[in-house]
Amino acid sequence: MESVLLVEGLGVDGDAHSGTTVQHVFRKKSHPTEPNLRQVHLIQAELFGELAQNGFEVRPGDLGENITTRGIDLLDLPEGTLLRIGPDAVVQVTGLRNPCRQIDRFQPGLLKAVLPRDKAGKVLRKTGVMGIVLTSGMVSIDDEIHVEVPAGPQRRLRCV
Repeated sequence: MESVLLVEGLGVDGDAHSGTTVQHVFRKKSHPTEPNLRQVHLIQAELFGELAQNGFEVRPGDLGENITTRGIDLLDLPEGTLLRIGPDAVVQVTGLRNPCRQIDRFQPGLLKAVLPRDKAGKVLRKTGVMGIVLTSGMVSIDDEIHVEVPAGPQRRLRCV
């Protein structure tokens, strides 16, 4: 899409995951009143090139992300980082996206490719970050994103 409307406290206008409480099908069944920390999914475009080197064809939007970034190491941002996108929108990073095996329906073997292990055997989650909308705004292709890392002690991102 050329643009999306981010709505404060809800997420992406018209998106299946928009809402104040959890919208993920599996989580909604067991914890329907849990706050929705997955209102917006952002993924780094650099992942697509990495996947292409391994024989996968993945384009922006194919993995369900709402916003594709370039030049920002999303996976290394601390919890609570603010992303000021375009003239108005503000998204607060809440955690890592934890993809499920449904991703293999898109392309067999893709789940393993986006969840590799480091030398110590720890799983690396490469499918972007999730966030909540703090300030509404229209987000368009080529909008600048300004990153504001929180002051004080920082917490590494965990799955949300």
